[in-house]
Amino acid sequence: MIGNDVGARVEVVLAAQLLGIRSFGLAALLERYFGVKLDKKFQRADWSMRPLSQGMLDYAAQDTIHLLELRDRLHHDLDRAGRLPWAREEFTLLEGTHWRDEDPAAAFLRIKGARDLTRRELAVLRELVPWRSGVAHQLDRATFRVLGNEQLLEISRVQPRTKEALGKIKGMPRGILEQRGGELLDAVQRALAVPEAELPKFPRAPRWDRDPEFDARVSALKTARDAAAKRLELDPGVLCSRDRLEAVARRNPTTVEEVAEVSELRRWQVAELAEAFVAALRPHQKAPKAPKDESPYRTTED
Repeated sequence: MIGNDVGARVEVVLAAQLLGIRSFGLAALLERYFGVKLDKKFQRADWSMRPLSQGMLDYAAQDTIHLLELRDRLHHDLDRAGRLPWAREEFTLLEGTHWRDEDPAAAFLRIKGARDLTRRELAVLRELVPWRSGVAHQLDRATFRVLGNEQLLEISRVQPRTKEALGKIKGMPRGILEQRGGELLDAVQRALAVPEAELPKFPRAPRWDRDPEFDARVSALKTARDAAAKRLELDPGVLCSRDRLEAVARRNPTTVEEVAEVSELRRWQVAELAEAFVAALRPHQKAPKAPKDESPYRTTED
């Protein structure tokens, strides 16, 4: 089990999903198990403000005071449902997760909506994203509290040259405009000065050889998965996500043992789905080719 508060939150969400609980947010679980209703208005509150209001303090306390007992109750329900080994496997894998260090220089490419920009607009975004991160670090704030992604994208498209034009960007914070407007305009100018040959672009995605049977196999696996999800009263995506179905389809197993070799699958998923997957894929298996020196037709002796 994960021991800290954040880990406990992750545990209860995973446990609720494995139990087939559709509303698995912490607020919904607290109401389900304890009849506690949290005031949703504080979910969108500015938690960087100081001092915190009494209402915010009460909300924060209620948000955690039942957390460990909630985890215990979910543990009991998982055990009763025979799904505690599922949860233990998920928690063990979660504890061993190692996040790959991301290249900060490529952070602008991960902004949702960046793919819709031209290469020149991407150059502006490339200047703006690290600027925002630097300001957020100085102010000890989340980046979205400095400037939202929508504003970054709009500045990239409009490419304002003056504070007046910058001020017309929808959602532009007055404080940023007055105190940092010059820095934003400088960032735009640097991007506009980049030579055409040096403009950024998205890396080319790897090409896969087209397998005409792949989509049919994924569809067959999805049908089998959905039937099992209905039987287990689980959300289909919790039982087996689309990317794991595709991993099985690429492997195209013919036996339960081959399904177990698909590294993306959990052991509990193999136990629940392997036989159904093999059966679903059987109509899509190609018949073995006859050796070149043998006829594919059977002959009989007179």
